[in-house]
This record gives sequence, C-alpha cells and structure tokens, in this order.
Amino acid sequence: MPPTSHTRHTPFSEATQGTLFGLGAYTMWGCFPLFFALFDGVPAWEILIHRIVWSCLFLLGLIAVLGRFTPLRLALGEPRRLGRVLGCALLIALNWVIFIYAVESRQVLQASLGYFLTPLVNVGLGMLVLRERMAPLQGVAVGLASVAIAIQLIGLGELPWITLVLAFSFGTYGLLRKQVPLDGLSGLFVETLLLLPLALLALGWLTHLDVSHFLSEARHTGLLIASGVITALPLLAFAGAARRLRLATLGFLMYINPTIQFFIALLIFGETITPLQLATFVLIWIGLALYSWSAWQGRSDGAPRAA
Repeated sequence: MPPTSHTRHTPFSEATQGTLFGLGAYTMWGCFPLFFALFDGVPAWEILIHRIVWSCLFLLGLIAVLGRFTPLRLALGEPRRLGRVLGCALLIALNWVIFIYAVESRQVLQASLGYFLTPLVNVGLGMLVLRERMAPLQGVAVGLASVAIAIQLIGLGELPWITLVLAFSFGTYGLLRKQVPLDGLSGLFVETLLLLPLALLALGWLTHLDVSHFLSEARHTGLLIASGVITALPLLAFAGAARRLRLATLGFLMYINPTIQFFIALLIFGETITPLQLATFVLIWIGLALYSWSAWQGRSDGAPRAA
C-alpha cells in the first residue's frame, strides 16, 4: 500500500476505534441507575469505597493476565506524571459518589441533566484550555445552557448542585484524562491505585465500628464486589475513547448516557418532571442540537476531524 494511503488510513482507524469505545462507555453508564438502585440502605460513600477497592483489584488482575506491567512501571517511575492522574482520580471519585447519591435519593433527572450539560462544559473547556475553536453556534449553545441553569436557580431558589457537580467534575475529568500520557488500562489502574490507601483506611474504620455492609448479607456483598467490575469496564472504554477523540467529539457521543438515564427516571423510577425542569431540559436540548449541527457542518466543510 502506498505511504500516502497508510497515512490517511491511520487517523480514520483511530477515530473509528475511539467512537466504538465511546458508544460502549456511554451506553453502560446510561444503565448505571438500574444497578445502583439495588443498593438498598447502603450509603453512597460506602459504595464509593468498594468501587475503588474492587476496581483496583479487577484492573490488577487484568494487567497481570495481559502482561501489561511495563507501562505501569514506567508510569509509577515518573512521579511528575502523577499530578494530573491524581486530579483525574479525585474528580472521578467525586463524580461517582454524587451520582450514587442522586440514584439513592431518586434524583436521576437531575443527574441526567448534569450529563446532558457535560458536552457543553466540554466545549467550553476545550476552547479555554486546549484552544479548540468554538463556532458561533457552539457559543450560542453554551449560552443557552447558562440560561437553563439560571432558570433553575431563580425558579427553585437554590443552585442545582447535583447537576453542576456532575457536569463539571466529569467534564474536567475528560480534559485531564486527555492530557495524561498513559494508555487506558494503565492510567485507570494508577487512578484507582492512588485512591486505594484512603479507601482501605475508610473500609477498616467501618469494620472497626461494625457498621460495614460488606459480609453482612450475601446480596450486599455480591453487589459491592460487582461494583468494581461494573465501574472499571466503561471507564476503560472511556479512556480508550478519550485518547483517540477530540474533547468536543466525546461530548457529542455523551448524549447516549443522559438520554438513557432520562427515560429510566421517568419510566422505571417514576420521577415527575415539573414545568420548570422541562423548560431547563428543552433549553439544554436546543443547545445540544445547535452544537450537533455546528459539529456536523464543520465536518462537511472539511474541518479537522477526530484524531
């Protein structure tokens, strides 16, 4: 094959792989409320502890099976790299615990709105930090999202903190993860490894106080262990997507996640949507439609594609 053909083929392959990874990650995340709703009576922070512990063990086993210790040794041998990885770890832990709380308190619509908002946060972060160009329609989309949050603030008399924390924590996580020079598996393992000491200390404290739900009954024990595997799988897929796609493209794929959660909240959990919430969703959806149209036009005009 001529060198020019090979050069053109590689970016397309990378973008295709990234898109498939992104589709898998966001579909799994969209179904998460169904899983975490099974944790009846287990506090969100205790679930977070076990997500960290069992994710770390699962990833270690996967690294051992695949023989991927070399990139791990290189990563841990360069402490200057670990600053951004620690930032990723703290942001994803914050996102996890707030999402679990939203599911347990039956505020999945607010969580869904947060993940609808995240793509527009990604656009803003991509422009401010990565110097990605923001098309005029994208600017309008971000403005509509700001208006939507202002409507909730004025109408409800309080800041929609679940929505904002989920949107900004995950948007910033995607930004930092894109800048971490580690492959998906190694980067994710190092993230959970950095959180592991705190998680083990917290687990020991719960056990000492005899308030841990682990081993209290088979159902809770099985769910807590499974949370590690279920946590790691979409994050592995997301890490693979983040390394191959532009931040804005990741935001485009993310519509899958909140859409699934939105319908789970309404059709399965029976949450009600108020006129004010509906107005907020509509503004966000209009913003996402404008953003999508702008991204599509950019591709049609020969704008730089995902790499």
